[in-house]
Amino acid sequence: MKNSSLLYLLICAACEFGATTRAHGHGFAGARFFPATLSTDDPFVSDELSLPTVSTIRTPENGGTRETDISVDISKRITPEFAIEIGDTFTALNPHEGRAANGFANLELSGKYQLLKNGEHEAIVSVGLGVEVGGTGGRSVGADSFSTWTPGIFFGKGFGDLPDELRFLKPFALTGLVGMAIPTSAGTRSVTVDVQTGERDIEIERHPNVLEWGFALEYSLIYLQSQVQDMHLRAPLDRLIPLVEFALESPLNRGTEGQTTGTINPGIIWAGKYFQVGVEAIVPINERTGNNVGVIAQLHFFVDDLFPHSLGRPLFGGNK
Repeated sequence: MKNSSLLYLLICAACEFGATTRAHGHGFAGARFFPATLSTDDPFVSDELSLPTVSTIRTPENGGTRETDISVDISKRITPEFAIEIGDTFTALNPHEGRAANGFANLELSGKYQLLKNGEHEAIVSVGLGVEVGGTGGRSVGADSFSTWTPGIFFGKGFGDLPDELRFLKPFALTGLVGMAIPTSAGTRSVTVDVQTGERDIEIERHPNVLEWGFALEYSLIYLQSQVQDMHLRAPLDRLIPLVEFALESPLNRGTEGQTTGTINPGIIWAGKYFQVGVEAIVPINERTGNNVGVIAQLHFFVDDLFPHSLGRPLFGGNK
């Protein structure tokens, strides 16, 4: 009981340190705070750092493979409306059949430009372009030798403009994305040789264009408390954002049309002034994706609030 009480006090202390009654620049449209989502890309540009994001799930490959990913991602605003992002992932594969492997995935670079931010209607729209740089990761963990370019559009919409009769729906918000992953190679050819007969066998792996789409439905207790009705929630409950994310991929050509894969990820985010912490379950939508439930967790820092006058300000065109 003493250990439980001490843990509770530490959690409350951390919540008081991170919480704030007035929010700053990251992820806001009017009174609406959009948290950094764990499984789908968020629509806003900001200075932020995800360190780390950790996920683990058993995939169908090789009789069932435990895949654990540890990733780091940093975003930096060049102007108030444009940011660049760089990230990488360390992957550990532990198959039921065969040898374990680990290594880094391909380096990922992207840029995002915020087209619209409407405070009255709590809306954000951005466009972006990302690239997975081929050949920068380990082949043993499945990193491709070719690059993949992904243009996309991102959006966020809060429901705070609903009429007062529906006030308890106002804390809801929706974010989402639609992108097209376009590989620079349509296929990869590999040659295997039968050691007994010496015959050569040529295999071609097709690389289709893939529609990447997803969304997150959120209910912000922060918004409920500050904008709708004070429910007298105490820390850490007053800073929680329950959500469910849908992260999906649909191949469009080269013989894989209609073979959609993806996950449904219910979870919760605690968001303070300087950082947020989130955790979600990873639930496959079909057998092509997997048969087991995984988990993803993230510690995310708001650099623009941690260092508002140095690292957290745009390089050009703004003081914050």
